[in-house]
Amino acid sequence: PFGDSARPGPGRRGRDGSLGRFARFRMLEALAAAEADDRPLSVSSLAQAIGVDQPRASRLVQEGVERGLVRRVPDPSDARRALIQLTAAGRSQLGEVQSHRRSAVEAALAGFTPEEAQTFATLFDRFVRSWPRP
Repeated sequence: PFGDSARPGPGRRGRDGSLGRFARFRMLEALAAAEADDRPLSVSSLAQAIGVDQPRASRLVQEGVERGLVRRVPDPSDARRALIQLTAAGRSQLGEVQSHRRSAVEAALAGFTPEEAQTFATLFDRFVRSWPRP
């Protein structure tokens, strides 16, 4: 859905020169969550939210701006700083990916019994809570 088929590792670019659809999705997701909490993000706070360094976050934002997914707006409390906002195109793309992800999970769970689905959900929740955070 993001237009690039490569999955670059840290600091590497995909075949199309992008920084990777998964990092881009994490950026869009973090911006949507911050927007829902009325907590605008700068590049530095975005970097922290998605677990990357500030230069990588800057490159992700620049790529997002070029793709029309995000925009920089002046920070009303500090004119030297910019805040990052989702555009309508960014929200739309995020919604498409979330819908695709939801459909894929539903399809994968279709063969599970209700008990198996509950066991899986419990174990997966435990797994996610145990995942190391940056």
